Amino acid sequence: MLRINQITCPIDHTEKQLFNALCRKLKCGKEDILFWRIAKRSLDARKKPELFYSYTLLARCRNEEKLLKSRSRDKDIGKDISVPFRFRVTGEKALTRRPVIIGTGPAGLFCALELAKAGFCPILLERGRDVEQRSADVEAFWKGAPLRADSNVQFGEGGAGTFSDGKLNTLVKDKYGRNTHVLETFVTFGAKESILYDQKPHLGTDVLKKIVKNMRMEILSLGGEVYFDSRMTNIRYSGILNDPADSPRITAVEINGSKWLETDVLVLAIGHSARDTLSMLYEKQLRMEAKPFAVGFRVQHPQYFINASQYGIAAKETAASDKVSAASASIPGAAPYKLTAKAKDGRGVYSFCMCPGGYVVNASSEEGHLAVNGMSYSGRDGDCANSAIIVSVSPEDYGAPDFPLSGIFFQRELEKRAYEAASGKIPILKYRDFKAELVKQGLLETAACSELFSPFSPAVKGSYQETDITHILPPKLNTAFAEGMEDMDKKIHGFASGETWLCGIESRTSSPVRICRDETLQSNIGGIYPCGEGAGYAGGITSAAMDGIKVAEAIGALYHPV
Repeated sequence: MLRINQITCPIDHTEKQLFNALCRKLKCGKEDILFWRIAKRSLDARKKPELFYSYTLLARCRNEEKLLKSRSRDKDIGKDISVPFRFRVTGEKALTRRPVIIGTGPAGLFCALELAKAGFCPILLERGRDVEQRSADVEAFWKGAPLRADSNVQFGEGGAGTFSDGKLNTLVKDKYGRNTHVLETFVTFGAKESILYDQKPHLGTDVLKKIVKNMRMEILSLGGEVYFDSRMTNIRYSGILNDPADSPRITAVEINGSKWLETDVLVLAIGHSARDTLSMLYEKQLRMEAKPFAVGFRVQHPQYFINASQYGIAAKETAASDKVSAASASIPGAAPYKLTAKAKDGRGVYSFCMCPGGYVVNASSEEGHLAVNGMSYSGRDGDCANSAIIVSVSPEDYGAPDFPLSGIFFQRELEKRAYEAASGKIPILKYRDFKAELVKQGLLETAACSELFSPFSPAVKGSYQETDITHILPPKLNTAFAEGMEDMDKKIHGFASGETWLCGIESRTSSPVRICRDETLQSNIGGIYPCGEGAGYAGGITSAAMDGIKVAEAIGALYHPV
């Protein structure tokens, strides 16, 4: 099989045109290509408004070695050396008590699926409700119903990523084929095939809900079990901590403060918001440490403005009918962006979880505290673009770098301020007014803003209220946020427009805690496997899923099913 890079076609090309471009690149006849498929597709906007797709293709050809030799000077043509993923059970010890997995986010689901396919019959415990009931609870909350502590945007089947844009791109290296396997699994359970090759694949909340349910049904069909409304409240282990002669090992977990379930293997795929669980584990002396993360605000722009900037097309904003639609035949969908900057104090400021054509959503999970997230449906056809613009913070910023849970206390304080800012509604403010307030406080020198688009209504799921938000973040982070916005305005002119909406607070970008694990992926209590984003080993849907697979492989390297 050959891998051919740098094949470009206009965005409105046909399959025949792409095939002809492949033949030209290989300098061979159509009959010489026995099979071909897309391996990767990315948008090339360097000559905007002329837009192209750049492809990497895989092809099986007649006389492949001869063809490859004749094209040896073309660095874009070579042998495909990608490695397919293979799950192997090589463990010599029989696992007599079934593995227990805490959490049904991507880490937990993928770990459970691989173990179930290998015959381990895992048991999944989810503190929240199934995805159908959870969706109803979330929609009701956004319409004014009381918050359900264990069934919300953070907790429930599918994890926090279910109510997001469902982005699947990751920076994690994939020499073992886990990334491709994750994407192929999503396709098996209901995703569109284009996620296998798009440079920035996404699913959307509506599609993710269906996939999550289908994965659960597959796990059940393979002998696994899934229990909802089942929160892990305690653990029991044998042995003595910190005694090499009597190493501790997990023996059982407690469910909902009453029922005990015995196990020799416990996977902690708890997610980044299970603060009570982390506190319990800390009391049980599970080794953990504080880690850096980031906080900030969700920013909203009109989607047509982002399209115009990214695609180099004229932006008309006089009426809804004049907008550059994401569905226009001249552009490849709602445009995303990715921006980075550096504040004067050296802090990193960057965009995170950008949602084209999406919504800012109330993502609270604790009464009296408020957090937001971004969400898109698969069509990405909303009027607004939003992204978290976040400022990096380190354990030193929390005031107690040696206390592993200090980042959680920091998050909770910010979320309490956000809740109080608008009496439980999402607090929002135009960037113009945000800057003016910082000038009054002596944190900025000027309140001047670029003005590139007219006022627009924010796209928000949940009640919101315009109010001062400058007291939510500490002053030094407010300054860094504004400096980052101004720097980003140089890359997308108008990004820091006065009409840009800020919505707060984005505080759940990643876990502020890492549960330590050794080279076998176990914690200081044997048989416990910290896993995924909540344990500090992932930063999104795909990387969490890959870590879930990695943990399943580690279990399979030590044990075999009975």
